[in-house]
Amino acid sequence: MSFLPKNLENLKRKTKKNVMPLLTPHLLKLRINTYAPYVGAGIKVEHVDLDQGLCVVSMGLNSLNKNIVGTQFGGSLYSMVDPFYMLMLMHQLGSTYVVWDKSSHIEFVAPGNSKVTTRMKIPSTEIATIQELAKDGEPVFREYQTDIVDSQQKVIATVTKTIYIRLRKYSKSKEQINRIDNVDF
Repeated sequence: MSFLPKNLENLKRKTKKNVMPLLTPHLLKLRINTYAPYVGAGIKVEHVDLDQGLCVVSMGLNSLNKNIVGTQFGGSLYSMVDPFYMLMLMHQLGSTYVVWDKSSHIEFVAPGNSKVTTRMKIPSTEIATIQELAKDGEPVFREYQTDIVDSQQKVIATVTKTIYIRLRKYSKSKEQINRIDNVDF
């Protein structure tokens, strides 16, 4: 009788180990595409490939994301980019690294009067570069930039994200990171 539960537990563990990596991008896409603030803003993950470091996100223009002058609301434009560089790096670097958003900047270039899209890509060489920079335990700050374009490929906004990365064994809590990193020297 105890033989069956042990086998089921082993089967469950093996299934999770083998199936979860295949389901993770689909579950992530589903979760984000059903996240209430994204649904309300009309933000949709079109494509996600965490292994290749690629995310494509779009947002149509609708009554819930228009600003007072009838163009794409700036906060919604920024939201299109917000978690994705951090998520891609967390996936590619694995649990031995701490990855946090440090700062971001959005430059508005033109009014968004139609559906907008952004394509966020982390170059394949970036992970090796980060690992080399972080190997001695020092914090690593990497900057990533993406353009948000309209349906005619005209740049509407450019978002720059700065990401904090450090080997977990050298890391402090988030509160300590913020306190230390915000001190002016």
